[in-house]
Amino acid sequence: MDVAIPANEPARLDALESYAILDTLPEIGFDEITELAAQICDCPAALVSFIDPSRQWMKAKYGLPAELSECPREISVCKVTICNNDILYVPDLLSDERFNTSPLVTGGLKLRFYCGVPLITQDGYALGTLCVVDFKSRELSFEQREALRRLSRQTMVHLELRRQLIERNEMLRQLELARDRAIAEKGESERLLLNILPPSIAAELKASQRVKPRFFDSASVIFIDFSGFTRIVETMEPASVIDQLDQHFTRFDDIMAKHRLEKLKTIGDAYLAVGGVPEHNRSHPIDAALCALQILDHLTKLNRQREKLHLPAWLARIGINTGPVIAGVVGKHKFTYDIWGNTVNVAERVEAAGVPGRITISEATWQHIKGRFETEPRGAVEVKHKGLVNMYFLNRVKPEFSSDPAGTMANDRFWKQEREAR
Repeated sequence: MDVAIPANEPARLDALESYAILDTLPEIGFDEITELAAQICDCPAALVSFIDPSRQWMKAKYGLPAELSECPREISVCKVTICNNDILYVPDLLSDERFNTSPLVTGGLKLRFYCGVPLITQDGYALGTLCVVDFKSRELSFEQREALRRLSRQTMVHLELRRQLIERNEMLRQLELARDRAIAEKGESERLLLNILPPSIAAELKASQRVKPRFFDSASVIFIDFSGFTRIVETMEPASVIDQLDQHFTRFDDIMAKHRLEKLKTIGDAYLAVGGVPEHNRSHPIDAALCALQILDHLTKLNRQREKLHLPAWLARIGINTGPVIAGVVGKHKFTYDIWGNTVNVAERVEAAGVPGRITISEATWQHIKGRFETEPRGAVEVKHKGLVNMYFLNRVKPEFSSDPAGTMANDRFWKQEREAR
């Protein structure tokens, strides 16, 4: 038999695919339609099937073997029905030259009677058929054929509702994916915001679109700057410079976070952080001192390794000052949480007047920490625009309060005394 092809075959196949019906599991709605069709037409068998490029696939069947689910398109009777766009009524298949050589007629099934109605979409594409068959020739009344035609329309209504349900589910799935993406993007935005701003400041910014500047009567500002940075840079590739700075600053970040100091910014090879801001606490001078000792210890251990490799040392000057500051957010598109005031300026001058590889603190900071740290008077140092400023070298935690030989970490006795002092 020749394979009958509808004139709109490519578009018809696209339409069929859009219904996502092929190779789906049985559904009771289609099964009941085939049973009702067989009863109305007084036929032993009926089926709802769809025609794809190579086969006739049966979505529902009544009165046919359970293992029969498809047949090749070239031997199908329904392939002719979908070309007609109207009911195909064949009382005796053996007497019709279009079908009398089909294996469905001459082979095992020995079909003799066929009446099928195409399942046509609103756009005019015949996706498949609703048909009744018999194994002997027979006649159908006009009323039976019209009833089969009406059932075909109900089959299409059922199919269309099924498609709409699939589209609805897909739309809901896409909405769910969009919601998940929005939540993920919001989470990423919040994570990035928290990388820029302290949590309480980020929350205030999200809530009111602005951050009110605040005065803190006591905070400890720590400046770190690498000495001889230009000399180090001249011996390294740019990418290596950035990579090593990133490693140093990342380690500094971890130490600051451990001791509740807030990193504010880096400028080139300089690093600025503050304790007691934005969350007020009374231990910030001690926290800043411990941070400075642990950062210096980190660099000392690193430089021992670099010395073995004949590499230049990373020497840092560290300066700390304690006093009042004003804190707030500047910028609209790129936010920066920053601090201002004389305390900040003095901290920067203390660092600049320091010695590479040592920690210099102002007298204001020394007054807060002198009971638990070993310090060394440096005397009054001339500071630009500030006159003489008394400074001290911070050497270590006092041995009786230290939990490590280098004196960079505090023991339980240290913190007990700190709590009692409060």
